[in-house]
Amino acid sequence: MQLDRAQAEQLARAGAAALQAGRAGEAKASFERLVAAGQVNAQIWLLLAHSCRGLDDRAGEEKALDALLRDDPSNVRALIMKGDCRQVSGDDRAASSFYGSAAKLAARMPSLPPDLKAEVERIEEVSQANAARFRRQLETQLGDAPHSDRFRESLALMFGEKEIFLQKPSAYYFPGLPHIQFYAREEFPWVGAVEAAAGAMRAELEALLREEGLFRPYLEASKDRPNYDFHGMLGNPDWSTLHLYENGGRIEANVARCPRTFAAVSEAPLCHITTRAPSVLFSLLRGGARIAPHHGMINTRLICHLPLIVPPGCGFRVGNEVRQWEEGKLLIFDDTIEHEAWNDSDEDRVVLIFDVWRPELSESERRSVAAMFEAIDGPPAQS
Repeated sequence: MQLDRAQAEQLARAGAAALQAGRAGEAKASFERLVAAGQVNAQIWLLLAHSCRGLDDRAGEEKALDALLRDDPSNVRALIMKGDCRQVSGDDRAASSFYGSAAKLAARMPSLPPDLKAEVERIEEVSQANAARFRRQLETQLGDAPHSDRFRESLALMFGEKEIFLQKPSAYYFPGLPHIQFYAREEFPWVGAVEAAAGAMRAELEALLREEGLFRPYLEASKDRPNYDFHGMLGNPDWSTLHLYENGGRIEANVARCPRTFAAVSEAPLCHITTRAPSVLFSLLRGGARIAPHHGMINTRLICHLPLIVPPGCGFRVGNEVRQWEEGKLLIFDDTIEHEAWNDSDEDRVVLIFDVWRPELSESERRSVAAMFEAIDGPPAQS
């Protein structure tokens, strides 16, 4: 049957009115006449799907939605309804796939009508329930066999319980190095010697803290570089430091004040790179202060924290993992992965920080990196 434009519009209005009045069969008949006449668009397909749903005709609903999504694969309402069809049929994983696509598209929309916002919230809850059910089924099938920490983390990532964080150094990226947030202390033979000196280090630190004016803000203005205020920390003593090594060079006066600290840290493979490394410093974070998320500069080194004074309420995050500092126990991590720190107590927190070469770099690669930075940081070549 042929329909002119006026007839098609009248039939569409009649079908919409019937659907709104709860006469789903009458509405379906109107929209099917439009489909048969070739007078169909995304809105007609969607209304036909709603009509079929009102009649509990899931096959007809899904057929209309499939036709709509072929022409308009980004239609949020159609994706939600398609997900509902799969959910009712018992295909939770397919349902969550359609729901996930709908939620991502909705998140990019500047605003949502109230009814669609409610639908998005509904499908997010259903998807979470589906994921929890699927995880329980998967764990049942995996049984009680032992699994590595890395494998368990892969499950957390797969189920969206953790976010993937990668290296993003601000100055230099060496390719092919593993993206590991925290390294196991047991992997490094020098850790025991450093940790054994923690008591002596704390005694030296306490003597430093009794002297006025030794610690200075971690971020200070420079005349020969652009300055920026990192979340209010420029010139702020809430995050302050005392260096034994700074910009690759020893601070002799402070080394003399802390001989046991310097001797212990020298047991580690400090990362010597011209004026860039090593850094060896006491880092003080005052009560109530926070160091905002940021990335380190160079991924050829790892950063070591030896906690010396840690009141309750302190925390440290690297990537998707939060750890608590434990006095006398090293944390070794990749600072080119986003990290942050906080002190929610009313007391000062102090850790000793130093950097070491990444163990994955060969001796020749370490020499190459150091030579490259010597060329960068040295005087310009004469032409």
